[in-house]
Amino acid sequence: MNSREAIAAISTPYGKGGIAVIRISGDGAITAAERIFVPFGNKTLSETQGNRAVYGKIFYNGEEIDDGIATLFRAPHSFTGEDTVEISCHGGIILANSVLEAAISAGCRYADAGEFTKRAFLNGKISLSQAEAVIGLIEASSEEAIKLSAAQSRGVLSEKIEDFRGRLTEIIASVYAYIDYPDEDLTDMTVSELLEHAEELKEDMIKLRLTYKIGRAVCEGITTAIVGKPNTGKSSLLNKILGKERAIVTAIPGTTRDTVEETVNVGRVTLRLCDTAGIHATEDIVEKIGVDRSKKLLREAELVLAVFDSGEELDDEDYNLIKELKDVSAEIIPIINKCDTLTRKPISLPKELGEPIHISALTGEGLETLYERISGLFVSEKIDYNTTPMISNARQNAALTLACEHMESAILALKSGFTQDIAGLDLELALGSLGELDGRTASSEITDCIFSRFCVGK
Repeated sequence: MNSREAIAAISTPYGKGGIAVIRISGDGAITAAERIFVPFGNKTLSETQGNRAVYGKIFYNGEEIDDGIATLFRAPHSFTGEDTVEISCHGGIILANSVLEAAISAGCRYADAGEFTKRAFLNGKISLSQAEAVIGLIEASSEEAIKLSAAQSRGVLSEKIEDFRGRLTEIIASVYAYIDYPDEDLTDMTVSELLEHAEELKEDMIKLRLTYKIGRAVCEGITTAIVGKPNTGKSSLLNKILGKERAIVTAIPGTTRDTVEETVNVGRVTLRLCDTAGIHATEDIVEKIGVDRSKKLLREAELVLAVFDSGEELDDEDYNLIKELKDVSAEIIPIINKCDTLTRKPISLPKELGEPIHISALTGEGLETLYERISGLFVSEKIDYNTTPMISNARQNAALTLACEHMESAILALKSGFTQDIAGLDLELALGSLGELDGRTASSEITDCIFSRFCVGK
C-alpha cells in the first residue's frame, strides 16, 4: 500500500448536523478534490493558494448535489504534512457519504483508522506523545484531562524528551571519543564530569517519571476500591458518587457478591471505582469468592475508600479489615458512613489509618470533603499544565522507567571503576528507550496499536 496515496474520510461524527467535513490528503489530493468541487469564480483549486477557503459547488457522478466550502492546505503546511483539502458540506448522513463516495471515485481510497494523524507522525509534523495527546483530547472526560492533553499536543512533553536526548547524546559522544581514541585526550568530559552529567540527567528523568501519578489520575483514572464489612454502605456510596443506582442496595448484609466497576470524575481526577463484596468470614461458596476478589483488588488498588458504620462499635470484622489495610501500598481514606443517623458519640478509628471523613451516603453530606481529599492526594492546584511536562499513560511510563534503569546501570558501572565504553552500552540503551518514548525508535507494532485507537477520519 502506497503510504502517500490520496486518502479520504468523513472527519465529523456520523449523524445529522449543521455541517460535515470530508478530509482528503496525500499525493493527488488537490487533483481529486478538483473533480468533485468547483469554486465560484475564475480560479480552480489548483490555482488557489494554500491556507485558503473557497466557496463552490460539490458534484457526485457529474451532478451537483450541494454547495459548500473547500479549505486547501499545501504541503508541508498542513496537519499531515501533505497536500490536504477539507470539503465542508451540509451535515446529512446520505449527503456526507455521497461526497465521500465522490472522493473515492475521483481517485482516493478510504482512510484507515487514525491514518491522517499517523501520516502527521510519519512526516515529522508531530511526535508520538503529541499523537497520543490527540487521543487524550478526544477521549477527555474532565477539564483537567483537556488541559493536560492540550499541553502535550503543543509539545510540552516532547520538548522535555528532546532536551533529555540532547544531553544524553552529548554524554555518549564523549564516550565515543574515548572508545575511538583511548590513548588521546579527545573527550569533552572527564570521567568525573561524565558521571556528574549522567547523575543530573537521571535525576531529571526520575522527576518526570514521578509525574505519572498525576497524569494517570487525570487521564487514565485511579483504580479505587470501596471496601468494608457487609452493610456499611459501600454500594450506597458508589451510587451516590455516580449519581445513579448502579449497585443493588438492601438492608440484607452480603448483597454485593462481586465487584461492580464504573468510571467517574471526582474533583480534578478520574476514578475507576470498584464496589466490592463485604470483607468478612463466610461459609457461602459464592460469597467467599467475592470476598477473595475484594482482597485481591485491595492489594492492586491505588486508592482505597475504607467504609465503617458510624452506628456500630468496631467489631472483629472491622479490626480484620484494619489489619488488611496495614499491608496495603495504596492511599487510604477512612470513611465513617451513616452520620445522618448517628445518635451517639461516633466511633473512633486507629490513628494510623489517617483522619477519617464523616459522610452520609444517603444524603451526600461530606462528599465534597471526600472529593477534595482525593484530589489533594493526586493533583496539586498549583500545576501549570502549559509549562509542566507530564507522563500520562502506561506506555510512556514504561519507556521512561526503562531509560532511568539504564542510566542507573551506566552510573553504577562508572562508579565501580569500569571504563567508559562499558557504561556506554547502557547509555545507548537509555537513548533508545527515550526514542521509544517519543516515537523515534518505537516499533511498528506499537505505533499501529496507538493509531488504531483513533476513529476513521482523524
